[in-house]
Amino acid sequence: MKMINTGKLAGRTLFITGASRGIGKAIALKAARDGANIVVAAKTAEPHPKLPGTIYTAAEEIEKAGGKAHPCVVDVRDETQVRNAVQQAVEKFGGIDILINNASAISLTGTLDTDMKRYDLMHQINTRGTFLVSKVCIPYLLKSDHAHILNISPPLNMNPKWFAPHVAYTMAKYGMSMCVLGMSHEFRKQNVAVNALWPRTAIHTAAIEMLTGPGSAEISRKPEIMADAAYAILIKEPSAATGVFYIDDEVLAEAGVTDLIQYACVPENADNLMEDFFLDSPLGKSLTHKKADANALNSVVIPKIFSKLQNVISSEIVASTQAVYQFNITGDEKGTWFLDLKNGNGSCGNGAPSAKPDAVLTMKSQNFVDLFAGKLKAAPAYMAGKLKISGDLQKAIKLEKLMKAFKAKL
Repeated sequence: MKMINTGKLAGRTLFITGASRGIGKAIALKAARDGANIVVAAKTAEPHPKLPGTIYTAAEEIEKAGGKAHPCVVDVRDETQVRNAVQQAVEKFGGIDILINNASAISLTGTLDTDMKRYDLMHQINTRGTFLVSKVCIPYLLKSDHAHILNISPPLNMNPKWFAPHVAYTMAKYGMSMCVLGMSHEFRKQNVAVNALWPRTAIHTAAIEMLTGPGSAEISRKPEIMADAAYAILIKEPSAATGVFYIDDEVLAEAGVTDLIQYACVPENADNLMEDFFLDSPLGKSLTHKKADANALNSVVIPKIFSKLQNVISSEIVASTQAVYQFNITGDEKGTWFLDLKNGNGSCGNGAPSAKPDAVLTMKSQNFVDLFAGKLKAAPAYMAGKLKISGDLQKAIKLEKLMKAFKAKL
């Protein structure tokens, strides 16, 4: 069963930040099929060299889907731009019924690796931007008989594992969720529903692919699952629920949509997806990966891995990777190893690298074996806390290419 459009959003006006691509655009298109009015509030007026889509191309798609669109150049950090866009929306469509705070910035870096420019960017877009856009839209939402604010943000999970690897990002993202917590109670009596929606698994977007590499689709769901879940929330009467931190698959299950394979980017991987941040999996129901074979270390030990790895290294891999890695292994086979894919024809072995490492990866020996055997991917391992990374995260994720080549040699 699919989340079928009901027409309940026909004529409603949605103000969506970051709607030029990804989840924001998917929500816009879903609402457009009802005949909704969509304000595409995003920065991208000119094509990005690496990310497809602008506010104008998104607007074209929205109108082809059956909605009405108004593209606005909006940097949510800029109060003047936000106020101008909201005023334009009111003048064009007569008001605002629904606000989707989707715009967000991410940097999965630890404290020492997070420069203050990036820190400020995340907090200005995620926390301040959400607060600002909400503040400016609320006077018009109060005039609507179907007022919703939906923030694309996670439940407030205080488990330290979601803070330690990237405290700056977690703080900024939780700021969006705290807006839900506070505003839902502040405006409850005025019948403005303020809720949050977060995905159970990684969602494949052009931005995520740029961050983690092309392999992300294999372990992700399509943005349409978030769009369908958002739609299920937004067609409810505002009095039905406020202050709720929804998870996409739970929303769909409640709506009667239980076939989630349709949302997997690669259907055959539907049961082997990467769980998103900030969610503690129910016992025995982790969506990351199956438990590693406990006997793996008996057949493939770390010295043998590096011996075989030397035969896999090629000038092509060195040219495409251009990174030096250091592995700090804990557990049964504790030690330090290196992989140089930057200098000469590449090299690897025991001990620290002679050149400064671009990325230092720390993990248990069993997880290291699974990583290089192709049983565990770098991005899910990092998100699940099985892998700690300091240094350049993007270069660490590039190891996926080497792992695929290595897996074939084992």
